[in-house]
Formats: sequence, C-alpha cells, structure tokens
Amino acid sequence: MAAALPDTALELRSLVTSAGNLELSLHEVAVPVPGHNEVLVRVEAAPINPSDLGLLVATADMSEATVAGTPERPVVTAPIGQSSLKGLAARLDQSLPVGNEGAGTVVAAGSSEAAQALVGKTVAIVGGAMYSQYRAVDASACLVLPEGTAARDGASSFVNPMTALGMIETMRREGHSALVHTAAASNLGQMLVKLCQRDEIPLVNIVRKPEQEELLRSVGAEHVCNSSSPSFGADLVAALKATSATLAFDATGGGTLASQILNGMEEAINATAAQYSRYGSSVHKQVYIYGALDTGPTVLTRNFGMAWGVGGWLLTPFLQKAGGETFARLRARVAAELGTTFASNYTREVSLAGMLAPDAFNEYIKRATGEKFLVAPHT
Repeated sequence: MAAALPDTALELRSLVTSAGNLELSLHEVAVPVPGHNEVLVRVEAAPINPSDLGLLVATADMSEATVAGTPERPVVTAPIGQSSLKGLAARLDQSLPVGNEGAGTVVAAGSSEAAQALVGKTVAIVGGAMYSQYRAVDASACLVLPEGTAARDGASSFVNPMTALGMIETMRREGHSALVHTAAASNLGQMLVKLCQRDEIPLVNIVRKPEQEELLRSVGAEHVCNSSSPSFGADLVAALKATSATLAFDATGGGTLASQILNGMEEAINATAAQYSRYGSSVHKQVYIYGALDTGPTVLTRNFGMAWGVGGWLLTPFLQKAGGETFARLRARVAAELGTTFASNYTREVSLAGMLAPDAFNEYIKRATGEKFLVAPHT
C-alpha cells in the first residue's frame, strides 16, 4: 500500500512576517514516512473550527486581503496592524501548518503491532497540520471510526465534542449541578443541548437572535434566553431560578454578558436566601471565558457578592490536568455517540485551494452561527 503513495503532497501554511503581513499559501511537502508506532493518514476531511482561525489568519484584516498566484496555488496576503505584532512575536517569519483535527484512511504504518492494526481503517485524529493531504501521527492518537462511518462524519470528533464533555466534567469536579452556555446556537452549543438532555443536566442557553432561539428549541432546549430581548434580564433570572445554575461557559468574552450572568445567579440565589448578608450569598458563582467573539474589555458590574470567579478555560489544558483515564473515557463516549449526540453538520465543502478564495475566507472568518466549513484536501 505504501508503494502507491506519492513522494510529495500539499499542505496549507500560514506565515506572519515581521513586516506586518499575513501570507496564506499551499506548499508542496514530502509525504511523511511513519515511524515505529506511527501511522500515515490520507486526510479526507478536516473542519474549520473557530479555534483554527487564530493560527490561520492571526489578527490580519481580511477585508483588505488580496489574492495572487494561480487558482490551483493561490497566495493570500493581508495586513496586520503593527500594534498586534508584539503579541505574535513567537511566530514571526515562520511558515506554520494549520488545522486542529480531521479524519481519513490509514494508508501506511510503522512496524509496531498497534500501528499495523490500523492499516485500512478510517480514523479521526487531532494534533495540528490537518489542512494537509497526508499526516503522520502516533497510533495512540487515532480514534477508529465505527465500521461504515465516512471521514466527513468523524472529522469533527474532537474539538467540539470534547469541549462539551469537558464543560460537563468541569461542572462535576467543581461541585456545580447545572450550566449556562453563551453563543449557544453554535454546533458546539447544539451538542451541549443534546448531551445535557441525555445526562439530565439543567442547561441555560443564551443566544442573540430569535431564529437561534427557534433552532435550539427545535433540538430540545428548554431554557433559552435572547440577550437582545428587552426582557433578557428577567428571562435569565427566571431560568437561573429554575435550574440553580452557578457555572457558565462564555464564548463571547468581551462586554457585559459575564457580569449579567453573575448578577443573575446572585439574584436567583438570594430569592430563596434564609437571611441577608452584606457580603452577598456564600454560594460560589463561576464564569469561564473560553472564546472571544467580542474582543473588547470584559466589564464587570459587581452586584454579585464576594463568592465568585471569572477565569479562562481551554480544552487542551483541561485535558492535560484531567489525565489519561479521563481522556480515554470521554473519547470513548464520543465514539459511541458520534452519529447522534456529537453529529456535526456542514454548510459548505472546500478544497485546500478553495479555502483561499475570497468568497470562502470572507465567510468562515465570520464564525456565523450554524455555518461550518469542511475542507476536503484531495479535491
């Protein structure tokens, strides 16, 4: 099988120059030879997740992007403000591969028994550089997809499913009993709705538009609050009273939403308080910011007492702390529910070159709710 492999293949690279430009281009690279416990995966599908965009486009102004080269080998250039370069110092003038996760067929393997056992299998993998036609990874990094599962159906088996499971695992470890989730109509948010239904966990969903409310209710969400509604404050408190949620995961980041959630939690708790305390309730309220849809300052109006916390939460650090046993348990659940709880829907499929077309990148950088791109590297 390995004899039929090409010597070179295409890989998408992102470069930030010290002169202040982003360059996206396709590079011809050598097809890796798998080591002893490695497998070579022919990548057939890889999603574009919001978590990919930081490395892919950095802080470039894509509205000013230009495209040169050829249709088969386009080169995208976009300016980056000088004020942003300091934060990108560690990656300046380095051509970096992109893409967190994907799926494909194992076409070659190292000599270990574990690696050889995967030859011919369709697997999902995570580990970066997935906007490539071929990727070598350790055999232990592969999730074997159920028989008959297409690569596109397993391509998004890590970032969103493991994030949703990580949120619930965090909730349980920290002693909470219910959750609040913002930007809740996303693919991740819909997974979390299904997951909480299966596990009987009360969930408060916060969205921004009426159509997002309808979408979540159509998949079974009970508590949905629209932050653009004049009644949002009252609706949020009512949902927090009904669920007793004291833990929130916020994808927005900037603005006042985290503060509104903490204040709503405090109001809901105090509604049944036996006695008054000038320090507020003693029940700890926590908001974890895991995204930056709003890149402005996080503004807190402190009407929520002294038992509270606001912090950052990312999947990889959480999994590193959780340990191998927890990782394996969560990964096994993803495999078991890949076609139900953790199913992903895609609105558009593009090739590697297609990723660099203006009509594509102007859409996927919006991170629009309900829109998800899938990259097919061999088309």
